[in-house]
Amino acid sequence: MKILIIEDERELVKSMAQYLRQESYVCEVAYTAQEANEKILLFEYDCILLDINLPDGNGLKILETLKANQKQDGVIIITARNSLDDKVTGLNLGADDYLAKPFFLPELAARVSAVIRRRHFNGSNRISFHEITVDLLGKTLHVNQKPVELTRKEYDLLVFLLANRNRVVSKNAIAEHLSGDDAELLDKFDFIYTHMKNLKRKLADAGSADYIKTVYGLGYKFTE
Repeated sequence: MKILIIEDERELVKSMAQYLRQESYVCEVAYTAQEANEKILLFEYDCILLDINLPDGNGLKILETLKANQKQDGVIIITARNSLDDKVTGLNLGADDYLAKPFFLPELAARVSAVIRRRHFNGSNRISFHEITVDLLGKTLHVNQKPVELTRKEYDLLVFLLANRNRVVSKNAIAEHLSGDDAELLDKFDFIYTHMKNLKRKLADAGSADYIKTVYGLGYKFTE
């Protein structure tokens, strides 16, 4: 799952990104409103952490941009403790949640996870698809009720495909989802083929049907 942190306090950004990456999220960062607007118009994010007070503008304007462009990214606004008006305005503009500074990083991660579950999985902690069960909190996979060991990238890939069930996802979208900003440095998609091959093999070895279909020239689809 891919997160965009829009925040100008660099030490806070460092702490947030480090913690969330340990929780298996891909994190990108924007330190200004201009950077943020460029990123949100080019890419899709599972959750955006949006500071209201930015050096070159108000974060609420970014919410308005998301709404005007009909973007479906989840948003948690980050506010000063006493800024009630910003919280109310942000929620009315479509934010999913808010968090007042200072906050504990485990609470931040829990709120991010909750937003993603509501957005993609109807609020459930588990994804079930026939013999496949994914525990989003424990970040584990079971096939036919037996555990299957996945690498972090394989797990992220499976959850991304499940979140986009019955939709074709391009190799570009997968690369951005798994690698964030680093995807721009990748000239080939060999790493996607490797992760996809390994994931499909592990699912098959565990007795799962082949739900991951290659759509030639376009990408992949998780479907019946």
